[in-house]
Amino acid sequence: MTKTTRNSLKLAASVVAFCVAAPAFAGDVTGTVTDANNTIALRAAEVRIVELDRTVSTERDGSFRFANVPEGTYTLEVRYVGADPVTQKIEVPAAGTVGATLRLSGIGSDDEILVIGQAANLASSLSRKRENDVISDVLSRDAIGQFPDQNVAESLRRLPGVNVLNDQGEGRFVSIRGLSPSLNATSLNGVRLPSPENDIRAVALDVISSDIIESIEVKKSLTPDMDADTIGASVEIETTSAFDRTKDLLTVKLEGSYNQLADEISPKGSVDFSYRVNENFGLSGGLSYYKRTFETDNIEADGWNEEDGQVYFEDFEYRDYDVERERISATLGLDFRAGDSTSLYVRGIYSQFDDQEFRRRLIFDLGDASVSGSSDSLVYEDDEAITIERDIKDRFESQRIRSIALGGESDWGDWFADYSASWAKSSEREDGSLDPTSFEREYEGEGLQVGFDVSDPRLPQYSIISDPGDFFDPSAYELNEVEFVALSDSQDEEYAAKFDIGRRFVSGAGEFTVQAGAKGRWREKSFNGTVEFYERDDYTLADALGLEQTYRITDIEPVPGYTQASDFFFGNFDSFELQEIDGTFDSAVEDFVVEEDILAGYLLGRWDSSTLSIIGGVRYENTSNILSGNDVLLVEEDGTLPDGSTATDDTVIVTPTSIEKDYDHWLPSLNLRYEASPNLVLRAAGYRSIVRPGPFQQAPRFAVEEADDGEREGEFGNPELRPAEAWNLDAAAEYYFDTNGAIFASVFYKSIEDFFVETVFEADDGPYNGVFRGVPFDEATIWFNGDKADVLGFELGASKAFTGALDGFVVRANYTFTDGDGTVTLTAADGPRDIPLPTTSKHTGNISIGYDKGPTDIRLSGTYRDKYLDELAREPELDRYVDDHFQLDLSAKYRLNDNIQLFYEWININDAKYFAYNNLGGQRNLYQYEEYNWTMKGGVRLTF
Repeated sequence: MTKTTRNSLKLAASVVAFCVAAPAFAGDVTGTVTDANNTIALRAAEVRIVELDRTVSTERDGSFRFANVPEGTYTLEVRYVGADPVTQKIEVPAAGTVGATLRLSGIGSDDEILVIGQAANLASSLSRKRENDVISDVLSRDAIGQFPDQNVAESLRRLPGVNVLNDQGEGRFVSIRGLSPSLNATSLNGVRLPSPENDIRAVALDVISSDIIESIEVKKSLTPDMDADTIGASVEIETTSAFDRTKDLLTVKLEGSYNQLADEISPKGSVDFSYRVNENFGLSGGLSYYKRTFETDNIEADGWNEEDGQVYFEDFEYRDYDVERERISATLGLDFRAGDSTSLYVRGIYSQFDDQEFRRRLIFDLGDASVSGSSDSLVYEDDEAITIERDIKDRFESQRIRSIALGGESDWGDWFADYSASWAKSSEREDGSLDPTSFEREYEGEGLQVGFDVSDPRLPQYSIISDPGDFFDPSAYELNEVEFVALSDSQDEEYAAKFDIGRRFVSGAGEFTVQAGAKGRWREKSFNGTVEFYERDDYTLADALGLEQTYRITDIEPVPGYTQASDFFFGNFDSFELQEIDGTFDSAVEDFVVEEDILAGYLLGRWDSSTLSIIGGVRYENTSNILSGNDVLLVEEDGTLPDGSTATDDTVIVTPTSIEKDYDHWLPSLNLRYEASPNLVLRAAGYRSIVRPGPFQQAPRFAVEEADDGEREGEFGNPELRPAEAWNLDAAAEYYFDTNGAIFASVFYKSIEDFFVETVFEADDGPYNGVFRGVPFDEATIWFNGDKADVLGFELGASKAFTGALDGFVVRANYTFTDGDGTVTLTAADGPRDIPLPTTSKHTGNISIGYDKGPTDIRLSGTYRDKYLDELAREPELDRYVDDHFQLDLSAKYRLNDNIQLFYEWININDAKYFAYNNLGGQRNLYQYEEYNWTMKGGVRLTF
């Protein structure tokens, strides 16, 4: 062996001994950090041993731990956003553990800045953002249980890069960095939330009340120990723990809300508690109830064409929605400290969302009519046929989300472990609904002329130019059919278990950690539907009339009553004739069962010093699917059956289908956090992630209707869908003021392959050319993989709780730019086509200006989202876009004393509308328009 080789081996051995073989240290330093009044545990406070330059961050119960500290005298220093730094001397003995309790007060000796109000929410959120290992943003409650908003989705829209897609004026689905909600992952207490709706993977977060939520964290980069099924971000929701506060908490909240269109007050109430039985055992939980009555006025148009320069529609609807929604959310948690090293928990949640919807429509079927007009007006004549339909939907639907998680954490100094098992189930059920009961009158050559004023593309107004005499006569509208939903049952259930273990190696320069883990997720999502169609000859709209319309855009009278059609149907059920073929077909086409088993493992290493953290490693995920559905063929009378014979009557053939898939991914990641100074944090991250196709998208649902002339129309699920895969790069700079505030900027890039798109294919279109998995078609709606998309963007933001002359003012503002472009190939002739990434907004922004001082707390908030591509059509001019959205909200609170607070909210002050359109003929043409007006809420919060 040469001298050089021997020296190299000695050097390598020295490095290993320095980084891995820890010397014999004396003991541990443990402690807790709270506010000055010992009311709430301060999470994410930075604790530092000054002489050793070692730092840790406090856990959610305010605890911290330094392992293997040499005997001696040291100084502990604690920093927290919005608080004065605190130091404390400690003596570490020759053996054992020394404890310390540190209490922080707000800058300028204002204790409440850390625990109550907007400033407290800001300080907590910024502290957690600062100490996090990844690029993230956080929302949290204060010491008396106040959350910024009352709906999880609407709360999240206040964060940088986060916006919310509305449904009937209420925030439901979360878009992060302008990307589709389907690209996000959502978990509650570490449990991945399944979706109650049958056709999407994304979870509608309006199901969960924010009254029972402790914090929401949006993680925009991933580490190997995190589930990798997200391209947008991972949304992690936590409910209350008994150890979040050092004192018991009980709050009662009573309120009413008033929607201007509905002109009715709706009740809401909640109870929230946290109770420590003793130092090692605690209970926490809450119950929230909300009954919301509101109305929506809607217009929809479809079948757009352009002929000789005239742009016109073939289908037009006025829709009047009257809705009542009830939410019940409950949570219960048990926390137990099993000695100094181990903490255990059990956390469960139940959320119920009931929706009673009445929808009345006036429908114009103008596809066979002759049309004339100009850019501002259209005139349709019944020289061929015009069908006028008036219908009522009486639908009750109930969604449930429930989950339970049990697990714990153990920390033995050098070694530590994290373990959990969970169950979650979501469901959506509808049975016994009439969806809808429709009445119609067909005019052909009778002199009906219908005009439309389209000078305002959002609000076309109809007029009857020439009426044969019965357009407004309810007895002229005979029953078309009753669509009876006997059952619509969506179930999504997942079991999961994980175990992580790690080992710390302490050296003079820092701490190196090796960590490994495994996780299994076993999921089954299914849908079972039974639809029946009924007809009757002597039943007209006159038999189902009720209250007058509540629609404000135009006159759509005569309209059915809310329940009159249902009452008539059930009261005279034996006189209706079942249309068996239609029901058999519709009951089979959407049924499916998808099993999705995911087995994952990872290995990571991390290096932590006083200024630098590096986390790198790789995750492996294997996915196994069993996809089951139905191949459903409807052959009309005189059509050709699969055996070559001629159908003597309408015939439905249902063939069960099952397909297995298996694939795996290796997913590396690297996250760096560098504290350039006590106020400046720099971050960088690179990682690979995936999003699996939704169960509904990939289930083998092959539905084909074959007409007597042989033309075949279909709708197919696509078991050939591949997961969307992305390489992600992020970089961020965060500057934290000495007082309560920060400014930050980040850039991100995502290269996405195989994103998901749905559109209509014709027989000569690639890539299917009229045959899908052996099933021929002339026209079919199919989900497919887009080619590739690139997403480039940046975020800017600032938050500040002012002191001095502006003392009491709190400002938050952020802006996100997202440039997402992809390519798809719909037709062989046209080749690849460039499109905006679906459901991706280029510009999003939020701003809130608040005043929080003494008993007064006022905040005005605005949120903006740019337009986005909603649905892809064969022709670019017919692509569906959703227009931009800006909304203003106001909240005000006033504390009468320590126990009583009054509050008021004004939602959608500016009456923001919903507008979806196409660009046929170089102009914006209506697909959908909705208006909701504003909602006011007010009440009292009692804190004990």
